[in-house]
Amino acid sequence: MKSYNVAILGATGAVGQQMLQCLAEQDFPVNNLKLLASARSAGKIAQFKGEDVVIEEARDEAFDGVDIVLGAAENDIAKRFVPVAREKGAVTVDNSSAYRLDPDVPLIIPEVNPEDIAKHNGIIANPNCATIIGLVAVNPLHKLGGIKRMVVSTYQAASGAGVGGLRELEAQMARISAGEKVEDPKAFAYQLACNLIPQIGGFDEVGYTSEEMKMQNEGRKIMHLPDLRVNCTCVRVPVMRSHSESITLEFDRAVSVQAAREALAAAPGVKLVDDPAAQLYPMPLDTTDQDLIYVGRIRDDISAGEGQHGLTLWCCGDQIRKGAATNAVQIAKMLAE
Repeated sequence: MKSYNVAILGATGAVGQQMLQCLAEQDFPVNNLKLLASARSAGKIAQFKGEDVVIEEARDEAFDGVDIVLGAAENDIAKRFVPVAREKGAVTVDNSSAYRLDPDVPLIIPEVNPEDIAKHNGIIANPNCATIIGLVAVNPLHKLGGIKRMVVSTYQAASGAGVGGLRELEAQMARISAGEKVEDPKAFAYQLACNLIPQIGGFDEVGYTSEEMKMQNEGRKIMHLPDLRVNCTCVRVPVMRSHSESITLEFDRAVSVQAAREALAAAPGVKLVDDPAAQLYPMPLDTTDQDLIYVGRIRDDISAGEGQHGLTLWCCGDQIRKGAATNAVQIAKMLAE
């Protein structure tokens, strides 16, 4: 099997570190690996399959000879270096939001729209974490009933703010346990421990945040549903890893709870965990550090009007893995294959 020269841009962040682990776990055919980061990280050592890899500063010449770039950097860094990588002949799978809504860049969830990978012109966008987690759960039901509308509430873990968010929540919980005053937050607008923050991203003129609009805008593109209607509320919660989502769906045609369970049980990337009598349902602790989206609490939407068809479900998935790094490596594997 052909092997590839791979670079991770933003290799020292939470997603970049997870990409490195996923490459090893999925036995990706790596010939040469470059780990690229800021100048302050250059010279540090990381491990890949038991071997030391020296972290390099991200510069134009660092992309010479690279076949595939996994982007795990912020928007400004992506906009700076992704075009350089393309000019040098590499294909970038980018996890930032810089290219997600570019009409010339495919936005891919392998379980949903793998056929769109063929449309790339050197750049493939990785969707937002909450979008990935939600649509992996929703797409099998769309195939049954044709989704018209989604009402979503997300409960997003500290991991969504990267390493800084994780460390801040850990420090706050430790101080609270010790009876000490919590320091002023830096990763979040407010203290996250023992709290909920109903804002992720900036607000638009009608009161929705940028994170909330991603579910609609990215969902429309990924599922090829330009008229899909989505109402989303995104909340940061004091959970370390794994996002949770409550989703109510309106369909073109009726979908029974049993048919939904059967479809989800057979769907790639999904684990059905739905036995209310036994108190079995998806939870962040169970879905952390693995790649499946757990789906449960499937029930009829009792608020649906006459002639309307609706279901409600609950899903959880690891934000750093399937919500970011794993999805990107899966795309890279499809490119390689």
